[in-house]
This record gives sequence, C-alpha cells and structure tokens, in this order.
Amino acid sequence: MVNFILLQVNHSLTGGAVAVGKAIIPHRVETGFIDMAIKGGPIMIPIVLLSFIAVYIFFDRYRAIRKAGQVNTSLMDRVREYILDGKVDSAFALCRSENTPTSRMIEKGILRIGRPMADVTTAIENVGNLEVSKLEKGLPVLASVAGGAPLLGFLGTVMGMIKAFYDMANAENNINISLLSSGIYQAMVTTVAGLIVGIAAYFAYNILVANVEKVVFNLEATTVEFMDMLYEPVRK
Repeated sequence: MVNFILLQVNHSLTGGAVAVGKAIIPHRVETGFIDMAIKGGPIMIPIVLLSFIAVYIFFDRYRAIRKAGQVNTSLMDRVREYILDGKVDSAFALCRSENTPTSRMIEKGILRIGRPMADVTTAIENVGNLEVSKLEKGLPVLASVAGGAPLLGFLGTVMGMIKAFYDMANAENNINISLLSSGIYQAMVTTVAGLIVGIAAYFAYNILVANVEKVVFNLEATTVEFMDMLYEPVRK
C-alpha cells in the first residue's frame, strides 16, 4: 500500500514538473519576410511599392548613364580629320552613326559650322543640357523615395502605437503582452522597412548623381575640344 502511494506521488510530481517545464519554455514563433510585412499593416503597401519603384529607377538610369558615359576615344580624332580635310558631310554622318550624347552634341556643332562661334557654342550647350536632362529623368522621384519612405515608416510606428494603446484601453484589467504584440509589431516592422527603403534609395540616388556628373564632365571636355578644333586651319 505504501509503495502504491509513493508511486502515485512520484507520478504526480513528474507530471507537474513536465507541465511547469512546458510553461517555462517559450513558444518559438517562426516569422518570415511575408509574415512580417503582413503584420506591418496597411502602411506596408506604399513602402513596398516605393521599394519597387526605387529598384526600377536605379537599374534603368544606371544602364542609361553607363551607356552615355562610354566615350569613343577615336571619334574626335576622326571628326578632326574629316573637318580639316573639308569633309564636313563625312564628319556629320560619322556622328549620326554613333548616336550617343557626345556625338549628338558634335553633330549639332557641325551643322553650325560657318556661323559665329557664339552661335556654335550655344547650340552645343543646348544639346548638352537636353542630354543631361534625359539622363536625370527619374532622379527626383528616387530622391522623394529616399525622403518619403522613412516618413511612411514613422507614420506606421505612430499608427501601431495608437493601436496598442487602443487595445489596452479596451482590455480594462485583462492586459497581457499578446494583446499589445499586434500594435508593437506594426510599429517596429514599418519603422525598419521605411528605413531600409529610404537608406537604399539615398545611396542609389547619390551613385546615379555621381555618374551623371562624370558624363557632364566628358561632355564639357568634348565641347572644348570641338571648339578648339574649329580654330585650326582647314587643310588644302
């Protein structure tokens, strides 16, 4: 009889220890990117859209600017040879076949040969300004993403905290951590998402601006070289 009682007590203690152990060990929540985005609430929709817009603008402009920055070093030498030999039509056809910002500037300058130098310079500069404007297309939008995404994240943070306090007010005396987790999740997720998109867009914008400045420098150098070439005497 005593042994039976001891066995029952031991079984009860073992079962209680297991139950306590299960209560102490926290439940691990597996959270993926999509789950976190969903818990971020509706404010995550514009943040995700801004991220796609930023990625598209960056790669589209990067390819265009990189292509515009490729300079054919032999172009000016061949144009010089044609012009000094009096073959203006050949120089014009060569620039037309290249179809780059640099060649389009020289092409406009060739069309103005024979006019006052001020007119030639103005025509070339106007084309250069148009080419730079084309390359900068989309950069203001990217700058807006860099500044707007963190603000949207902060808005999501405020909305999440409002939700958490609202749930607390309605819970009366039955407040627990699970009740507040939804609002806190929204606050933290939107903050992180907004900062990630904003920081990435900020660096992408600066990379593109630096590359555009390199192209502008090449265009200016080509303009100076072309104008100097016009002062050289034509070969007879």
